[in-house]
Amino acid sequence: MVALKVLAAVAGLVVVLLTVRSAIRAILVPRPLQAHLSRMVFVLVRRLFGLRAAERHDFAHRDRVMALYAPVALVALLATWLALIFAGFVAILWALGVTPLREAVLASGSSLFTLGFARPEGLWATLATFFEAAAGLFLLALLIAYLPSLYSAFQRREAGVSKLEVRAGAPPSGVYLIELAWTVGRMETVHDLWASWEDWFVDVDESHSSFPALAFFRSPHADESWITAAGAILDGASLYVSSVDVGTRTPEPEFMIRSGYLCLRHIADFFGLPVEHDPRPTDPISVTPEEFDAAYDRLAAGGVPMKPDREAAWRAFAGWRVNYDAALLGLARLTMAPPAPWSSDRVTEANIVLPLLRPRRRT
Repeated sequence: MVALKVLAAVAGLVVVLLTVRSAIRAILVPRPLQAHLSRMVFVLVRRLFGLRAAERHDFAHRDRVMALYAPVALVALLATWLALIFAGFVAILWALGVTPLREAVLASGSSLFTLGFARPEGLWATLATFFEAAAGLFLLALLIAYLPSLYSAFQRREAGVSKLEVRAGAPPSGVYLIELAWTVGRMETVHDLWASWEDWFVDVDESHSSFPALAFFRSPHADESWITAAGAILDGASLYVSSVDVGTRTPEPEFMIRSGYLCLRHIADFFGLPVEHDPRPTDPISVTPEEFDAAYDRLAAGGVPMKPDREAAWRAFAGWRVNYDAALLGLARLTMAPPAPWSSDRVTEANIVLPLLRPRRRT
């Protein structure tokens, strides 16, 4: 019996320490650390939601279902942390002499939720309940402090997404972005757009690495998404650099593309999506030459000055697009993004990506 109690105390202490470690890694550490417990909860909740958001339903239904996924997963994560703290201290209290097991359960629940109706006897058992009450308050305080930062980053992200609808339409399109800028006679205004979206990508990279759950928070409008907006602005910049004849070379769109593909790669890496970090310009991309030709002809028909060598323009566009193509499509599949040209329109039920319980390790 003594050996069994020692084993219970050790097991309970390990569970408590691992749970607190998981909470610290998931919330307090400002870098994309893998918190396996948090990941497991999000993956399991995602798979349950996937049953209600199957392809047999229309997208409007699937979007309504998936809009609840991230908030429900956060609540489930808190519940999981509390349940593990509760179970761990039940084992510890039982090992410290709080018997029968029913009394250990009552004492643990009373301490965790600071109810105070059950008080164990003995100095060590009392100290254990003090630590359990502190652990429960610690977890609740962490989540309460976490939510304002989470929603602040969400609002900053969505402000950029909503602004882009004015320039790139809904769903957003890089082709329409260039076409509209030329139509209104203010092509020079896109220079400010490149600079502001470079800042947007930097902010998203930092916030979605620190708070990975943000990737699954959906936009207020069903036809908007942070990932399709990212794809549209990157495609617009790639078309601008590769195909639009603007005279002198400008560095702003090129810097923006670089900040964009670095952002998408970092987020894709965290979720274990396969991404090539040093692609060759000749590697295949999801946009076909025929699609590029249709976009080129559309812009030329609208009066946009295009570079005369279409073949060279295609090679330049593909060389830019290859940097973010895999990450863009992988994140569109992962987040079940709404249909948008050259990004989530390539996603089907057959290639939707579910998060892995254990991410792939990079070498």
